[in-house]
Amino acid sequence: MNHDHGMEGMAPTSQSTNGTSGMHHHKMMMMHMTFFWGNNAEILFSRWPGRRGAGMYALALIFIFVLAFIAEWLSHSRLIKPGSSNNVSAGGVQTLLHATRVGLSYLVMLAVMSFNGGVFLVAVAGHTLGFLLFGSRVFKKNTESLLESDLPPMGC
Repeated sequence: MNHDHGMEGMAPTSQSTNGTSGMHHHKMMMMHMTFFWGNNAEILFSRWPGRRGAGMYALALIFIFVLAFIAEWLSHSRLIKPGSSNNVSAGGVQTLLHATRVGLSYLVMLAVMSFNGGVFLVAVAGHTLGFLLFGSRVFKKNTESLLESDLPPMGC
């Protein structure tokens, strides 16, 4: 068993061409199953940021932070006017907002599943800052509007 690659029990992929013994070895992607630190990671997309350096890694972290922040903003926003006369259009907008929020949240979750420590920290920081600005009492003028938003709270 080779523990260097984190893929215990996995063999490199190979093919046999028409019964011959010719083997075609393909590069095997290493997938971390524990948190690791460093800018050499793949987040959401194949080879992104990859080995492109610290600048692309920083851009990927900013992207994940913004996704988490926007998901929190959508969770606590009031985009539909209260007393909207057309329930069908308001329900359609509400459904579209819900789908967007869920999609963003799943993208953040998939990014965290890269097991990169930096990605985990910026995802938590994005959700935290988003909640602080849009969901907490810190910036609310009155406490009656604390629970009012277009979307119900996310459930696990």
